[in-house]
Parts: sequence; C-alpha cells; structure tokens
Amino acid sequence: MIAEPDHYPPQQPAAAQEPVRRSGSILLVLVVAGAIVAIALALTTLGRAQAQPYILGLLALLAMVGLFNLFAFAAGIVRFADRSADDPVVRRIADLAYDGIAVTDSRGHVVYSNSAYLTLTGAASPHDVRPVERVFIGNPDVSEAVFRLLKAAREGKRQQEEVRIAGTDGGLGRWLRMRVRPLGQNKGEAKYAVWSVADITRDRERQEDVFQELQHAIEYLDHAPCGFFSVNAAGEIAYVNATLANWLDYDLAEIGSGGLKLTDIVAGDGAALLTSITPAPGAVTTEVFDVDLRMRTGKTMPARLYHKLAFGADGAPGASRTLVISRARDERADPQRAAEVRFMRFFDHTPMAIATVDRSGAIVSANARFAKLAQALGSDGKSIFNTVNARDRNLLVAAINQAAMGQGDIAPAEVMLDGAKERWGQFFVTAVEEDEREAEAAIVYMLETTERRALENQINQSQKMDMVGQLAGGIAHDFNNVLSAIMMANDFLLNAHKPTDPSFQDIMQIKQNATRAATLVRQLLAFSRRQTLRPQVLDLGDALSDLTMLLRRLIGEKVKLDLIHGRDLWPVKVDVSQFEQVIVNLAVNARDAMADGGKLTVRTANVTTEDAAQLAYKGMPAAEYVRIDIIDTGTGIPAEIIDKIFEPFFSTKDVGKGTGLGLSTVYGIVKQTGGFVYVDSEPGKGTSFRIFLPRHHAEQEVAVELAAVNGSGKEAPAEAKPRTELTGHGTILLVEDEEGLRSLNARGLRSRGYSVIEASNGVEALEALEEKDGAVDLVVSDVVMPEMDGPTLLKTMRQRNPDLKIIFVSGYAEDAFEKSLPENQQFAFLPKPFTLSQLVAAVKETMAP
Repeated sequence: MIAEPDHYPPQQPAAAQEPVRRSGSILLVLVVAGAIVAIALALTTLGRAQAQPYILGLLALLAMVGLFNLFAFAAGIVRFADRSADDPVVRRIADLAYDGIAVTDSRGHVVYSNSAYLTLTGAASPHDVRPVERVFIGNPDVSEAVFRLLKAAREGKRQQEEVRIAGTDGGLGRWLRMRVRPLGQNKGEAKYAVWSVADITRDRERQEDVFQELQHAIEYLDHAPCGFFSVNAAGEIAYVNATLANWLDYDLAEIGSGGLKLTDIVAGDGAALLTSITPAPGAVTTEVFDVDLRMRTGKTMPARLYHKLAFGADGAPGASRTLVISRARDERADPQRAAEVRFMRFFDHTPMAIATVDRSGAIVSANARFAKLAQALGSDGKSIFNTVNARDRNLLVAAINQAAMGQGDIAPAEVMLDGAKERWGQFFVTAVEEDEREAEAAIVYMLETTERRALENQINQSQKMDMVGQLAGGIAHDFNNVLSAIMMANDFLLNAHKPTDPSFQDIMQIKQNATRAATLVRQLLAFSRRQTLRPQVLDLGDALSDLTMLLRRLIGEKVKLDLIHGRDLWPVKVDVSQFEQVIVNLAVNARDAMADGGKLTVRTANVTTEDAAQLAYKGMPAAEYVRIDIIDTGTGIPAEIIDKIFEPFFSTKDVGKGTGLGLSTVYGIVKQTGGFVYVDSEPGKGTSFRIFLPRHHAEQEVAVELAAVNGSGKEAPAEAKPRTELTGHGTILLVEDEEGLRSLNARGLRSRGYSVIEASNGVEALEALEEKDGAVDLVVSDVVMPEMDGPTLLKTMRQRNPDLKIIFVSGYAEDAFEKSLPENQQFAFLPKPFTLSQLVAAVKETMAP
C-alpha cells in the first residue's frame, strides 16, 4: 500500500503568471485633455507668427504618439482591454481551480497559469513557470505521453494521458492526469492550447485497494471446496473458478479466452434444464439440478447445481450464479446417495422425454430430454398440453384423465407436436400411486416419431411408385406389341394406296394416332425407368442455351425467361433428347401455372459433397452433383397433392388439356439417369423443381471400343434415314411370340427380298436353326417369350455359331435384359414399336459386312 503524500496545491491566487493588466483611470484622461486645452489657450495669446512653430511641434508630437500606438497595437505590445476578462468571479474560478491549468500560445509559451499548476510543476514563482514538455523533459516514463499530448495540441485535438512520476531522493511517486484541448473553435482561439494537470495519486491508491480486495475475493472463490461458474443468456461460459476447472481438466487461461459454451461442460441434454427456467420479469430464482458434467477427456462427473438466475424488467435473463457440488464422492461413500445419482443419470440420459404432471396437465418435474423438446417446440414448459398440436390435444387429455382415475393399460397416443415444423410424438401415460395423486396424477413418457413416420412415408411412397412403375411398364410392353402390329399394317396400307386415293388421308390419320400412342407408351416406359437411354457427356450450360429459343416459344410472351448459368459447370452424362424432354415438360407446366404471366427462372450450379450433405434431401447420398432449378412464380401446388404429382395420369388440368404423364416422365428420366428430383411449392407464390444429376468423371468413361467388346448392344436408328435402296437378300430367322405381329414382320421382310423363317419362341427357333444346319444370316428375336426368352436363345446360338448376328426387339429398355447376358456378346437392339422402314433399315445395317 502506498502512503498518501501531501501533494495537493494550496488554494491561493498569488502565483498566477500573466501579463500585468493595469486598470484604466478616467481622471488621467481628464488631466491629459485639460493639459491639451490649456496649451491651446496659451498659444492663442501669442501672435499668429509666434504660435505657429509651437502648434506645428504639438501636432507633430501628437502624430508621433498616435503612430507609435498603431505600431504597438499591430505588434501586440499594446492591446485593448477586454473588460469581461477582468471579471473577478471568472478569474477566481480559474485561479482557485483544484487542477493545474495553463494556457500556451502557438510557440509553446505559457500565457496563463494558475497556482495549482505552479505547485504541481514545482515553479517557485510566476516567472519560473514552464510548459508541460519542459517540466517533464528527460523523464523516460513520461516522454511518450507528453509527445502524444504535444502532437494533439499542434493538431487542435483533445488528448488525455495518465502517467506516473517517480519520487525524488527515494520518495514516493505520484500519478498525474494530463489533458490538452484547444482554447476555442475560431481561428484566433485555436492558436492557444489549454493544459490541465491533476494529481490522481489518491484515486489510484483507492483503485489499487479495491483491486487487491477483488483479487483476494477471487482467490477465495477459486480455491473454494466447491465449483462455481457463470453462464450468460447466449449459453457462453463467462467465468469458471479454479476448482471446477481442475475437476473438468480445463486450463483457466483457456476458459478465460472465451469460446467455451454451457453444452461443452454439461453432458447430454442437461444444458436444456438450466435454460428451461420460466422467465418472470424482475424475479430471482434458484433451482437445483442433478446433472453430469463433461470433462475435457470426455468422461463424465455427477454433480448437483444450485443455479441462481435473475431476470430483468423485460424478462430477459442475466448471467447466472451457479454453485457446483461434486457427487462423485457420494457414489463411493454413501450407497443411498449412490443409488440416487444412478437414478438421476438414468432419468436424464434416457432417450425418452419424461415428465410428471398433475390432473390439469401442469408439469411437476421433467428430465433433460423433455426440457430440450419443450424448448425446440417453443413451449413455455408449464403445461404438457402446450407441446401437442391443438388438433390432437384431446387424445393426451383423455389419457391423463384415465391415469388420474387410477386406470392401467392406457393405450399410447401418437399425436402431432406443436411448433413451426411438422413433428410427431408417441405418448405413453401411466398412473402413479394413489397416495401421490394429489401432487402428481400421471407419469408421461414421450418418444419422438418424426423420423420414423417420415421413413415409413418414404418407403410407402417408394413402394407405391415402384408398383405403379411395374404396372405401367407391363402395360407399355403389351401396348408396344399392339402398336407394332398396327404400325406395320398401316405401312402396308400406305404402300398399297397412292396419295390421290380417297382413303389415303384416313390411313395417314391412323399412322399419326399410332405415333401419338407410341409417344404415350414411351412416357410410361420413362416413368417405369424401362426405356432405352443413349447417354453422352454433356455441358448443361450449352444444352440449356440451345433450348432457349424453343423455351421462349413454348412459354409465350407473358412469361419472362431468365437463365442463370453457374460458373465452370461439371459435365454430366445424360441422354440429350430425354434431358431436353425433362426441361420442356417442366417449362410447359410452369407456363400453365402462370396464366396471367410471370417469371420462369432456370438456374444451374455445382453442388459439392459437403453442400449435398448439408441439403440433406431424403434419399440423396452426399456426392458431387450438377443442380438445375426450374422456378416459376405461378399458382403453386397445394400441400395435399404435392406427393402425388409424379404419379402417372395424375393431373390437375381440365379434361383434354393434359395426359398426366408430364411430371411422371420427368421423374422416370431423372431417376434412370441416376439423378434425383425434388419439389418445393407454396400456393400463391410459385413452385421450384430441383434436379440433381451426378457429376461425370472422365476417368470413369469407358472407351467406345471396349464397350462394344463387353457386349453393349448398338441400337438401330429410331428413324432410318431415307435410302434409295432398302431391299436385300439373305435368310432371316424371325422369333416372335405374338402371331399377328410375327406374320406382319415376316411379310414386310419378304416384300423386301429376304427369306424369312418364323418361330414363336426360342425352342422353335433352335429347331428351325438345326433344320437349316445353321444356314441363317440374321436372327430377329423378341426378348420376353414363353419357354425360352431372347437372352437364353442368344447364349445357346452363340455356342453353336459365335459369329451369328442378332437383333433384339422389345418394348422394354435394353438395360432390362442386358444384365442377364454373358460378357463379350454383341447384338443390335430395335425398340418397339417400329415401322416397316425402321425394321428393314435395322436388318440391312446389321447384315452389312
């Protein structure tokens, strides 16, 4: 403790250093004026000639005095007196000020100083006064502070410094507070700087005393036999004493630097208990909690917390005062307390939310999981009914009433929880002992079932879509056979009739409708993911740019199209025509949803593995994708039908305005490509379709030649290019289980010069091949047939003749049966339905050497 030196200045005004101000006198003015008048009268008594030299001399003298005063005033030697400066009240305020005050001009000269300044700077008289920088020159402890003050004075700024002056001859030092500011704001006053020097030694000593006492208090608290911490409203640890830090194996310096949260030191959901106290404006509450504290190593320690929390007038919680009693010793020393600790651990760490309630549903006690659930739902934690949606609340009320009456075997109630998001929970209610029902009527256990219900819905939806897909695929296959026969017969009719024939237009109408039906079948196959795709590496930015003109024509002038391309898009591998079909279908749907106009946005971007994991879309694994968003500002999709929009033949449009296959086709194409499609919609605001296509890596691309060796079938062109000659010769084995379609195909091939052997299944085909001793140039076979299917037929024939050429025709996709073929098998593929010209072109191309 530093003794208080007597350095305080005497309150005397004697030592003020300033230019001497002499008071003016009216008598002196009158005397001077009288003397001049007397001289003038005396000169009048003289003659004019005699008085003239004296008058000139007097005027010259007065002129010299006046000129001298003008120069003196300009040089500042003579000044006009400011009567307000001589005000005795104002002057004594400055002279008797407790702090030392000095005023310096632009050259650093002291033009005013009071007595306190003289005392603090050690000046013996006003003539010895010095400016601040000269007083403390050579003192290394003060020089830097004085330099900053001088710089501020030159720049016309304010500055304050506190410095310690060492004592002389071993005496005690002292603390000074020095300030500087400009005298005023105008140009004349800004040249002067006002300095103030105050002795703050006694204030500093008092601060040191308080600091020492605080240090002692902290030391006592740090080494107390119990832990202590404080947590603020944000859940951040503001203070931890040394005892608790030692228990938890933390370094005090590390905790003091911040970053430690309540959830870091409280295990499980225990932190939710501390933040579950119901706020009461102006109240101070103390709650007792038994929790497990988490050490740095991850181990836990049982502890009892006395948690004191004060709330402000607005109900906002302040920083807590939490006392921590370790219960680790209780486990070893007292079996009863050890059992209590084990029970509390079980109670708070169980994955079920548990609460005891009275007859009205008010919560008497609850575990940590229930407190966390209540906070997540935004409930006040007072009544258990507040956690349940109003729609299902009566189910829980009935269950608690049954428990209050002592009934057992109460059926669990699965209800929707209250809150912004849809969440579900299953409540199990049991009665308590009869003598305890006054305070507690029931024990309620709650298990959240949100994820389970979501998974069940996802599985049910997936199974439904798969079943619908299988049905659609089966129907499409049968329709393809029928359409193939219709289209083949139609081709024969077209060949037999000239364009001038009256029935020619009817035949063309049959062909157009058959083609339209084939398109619908392809859409069904797309949904069932059984169509044949020919994927290729594609830059989505270029593909969408090529579609711009088509999209603008489709959506019309009322809808604005905005394409936003991501930078450096990764390549994807898709069927170009099918991808274009996806975009067109979504654009048409968006146009129909914006009858009065709007905006259609198509946006692309790369999605990294980390981004995909954060998106957490159901069913989509974390990987690299290219994302396409199709966003409209239309009417939106109602929530009750959004789960049905991808089902085939589901449509909200008027009859005759849609097939209901547009979105199902989108779903099937994206899924078959290996991607994912999701929809977000808000009625009245618009709909967003988000498509994620897997990134294509060039190193995984298999060379085309290697693909051919491994048995990838090459598909015959969907529409043969016009050729001058489609006739040919050779023996073709035609295998088809549909008799009508087989006869039409055989008739068409024979009409082009080929010799055709017909077989209804694989067994008959092998018998026919044996009869011809293998003299067959080409086999055209269906895939799905009774007794022996196409892939089995291929294996058997290739064993006899490895070079035998074969074309598979099917209403299913090539991938549906290619997996059942052995490796290194080559074949061509022609999807049903097909026209006569397509069949003949495929045959001619395959038979070509």
